[in-house]
Amino acid sequence: MEAIPVNLGTVVLASLAHASLSLTTGALLLLYHSSLGKEGRNIKKHTKRLATNYIFGTALLTALIVSSVAFFIYAELNGSLPLEWLAVLTVVLIVLATIVWFFYYKTGRSTELWLPRSVSKYINNRAKNTDSNTEAFGLGMLACFTEMPFSLILSVVAANAVIALPDYLKGVSVLIYTIIAILPELILRLSIQRGRSVAEVQRFRVENKSFLRFLSGFLFLTLATFLIAFTLTGRI
Repeated sequence: MEAIPVNLGTVVLASLAHASLSLTTGALLLLYHSSLGKEGRNIKKHTKRLATNYIFGTALLTALIVSSVAFFIYAELNGSLPLEWLAVLTVVLIVLATIVWFFYYKTGRSTELWLPRSVSKYINNRAKNTDSNTEAFGLGMLACFTEMPFSLILSVVAANAVIALPDYLKGVSVLIYTIIAILPELILRLSIQRGRSVAEVQRFRVENKSFLRFLSGFLFLTLATFLIAFTLTGRI
């Protein structure tokens, strides 16, 4: 029974670190800005549907990645990652924490991210031209996929913990990971629906960029420490 709370804790910590990343939230904000600019100041049903389908796209790809990695670990690696692999993942988490602190956000009074200019421009253009539910769904999946240099390792760590859980908790833990990972997008949708403007949300992101950067790196580092304390030391 001791392993269950530790593995659930690993899933939750990994999903919190995933939620702290900003690319999918930023792309959703671009989608809102573009759609509301076309429609006027009031949020119409069309914009709500676009946002909903965008979020569904990110949620589906997030769940598919965790589930696919979990299936691979179960089928090809006898149900768990070797201890050596976990040690490497822990080191990578520490390295990524450092990268997040110093390189995830570009300098200046903006929330521009680490992305190459061509990729950033492509996502921006896609957001501007998105006008159907299918396009919004695809944009959500694209943003989620583009974040994978940082999020994939979190999915691997979470998937390894999912496999170690009893069968009745495996699906639940994937759902927990997915919901927490997309929570900032859900909060953004609710905030705008309740009257916050896109400009207000963006101003909040700019003013709190340093805190968000620190929080994200801290969560990566916390997950690494958690793995060292409860997995690499052989306590479970």
